[in-house]
Amino acid sequence: MSAVTPLYSIDQAKAQLAALRPALDEIIELRADTAELQMALRGGPSTTLGGLPEFKAAQARLDELISALTDGEVQVKGIAPLLLDFPAELDGEAVLLCWLEGDPELGWYHRADLGFLGRRPLPG
Repeated sequence: MSAVTPLYSIDQAKAQLAALRPALDEIIELRADTAELQMALRGGPSTTLGGLPEFKAAQARLDELISALTDGEVQVKGIAPLLLDFPAELDGEAVLLCWLEGDPELGWYHRADLGFLGRRPLPG
C-alpha cells in the first residue's frame, strides 16, 4: 500500500527539524567516528575509538538512525554532508523545503524537478 506524501507547512517542517536535531547531531558524530574507525582498520593511523566491534556498532547505529529518518516523511538526500528535504507546497507549487548540514535553520526550498541546484531562500 502506497501512502500519499504528506506536505509540511514551513512551520511544521521547522518544528520537525528541531525535533530531529538530536538524531541529526548523532548521525554527524557517528559518520565521523565510522570514517575514523574504518581508516584505522584499513591500516591507517590508530584511533582511541576502538576497533572492529566499535566500528560495527557505530555503523549499525548510523544505519538505524538513517532508516528512522527515511521511514518518516523526511527525505534523506545525502549523508556527507547531511541533506534533508521536507515535501511542501509554496504558493500553490509542490516544493521541497531543504536543510543542509551547517544551515542554522530550515531556510531554503527547491522544486522537486530541479533538486539542489534550484535551491532558493524561503520567502520572508
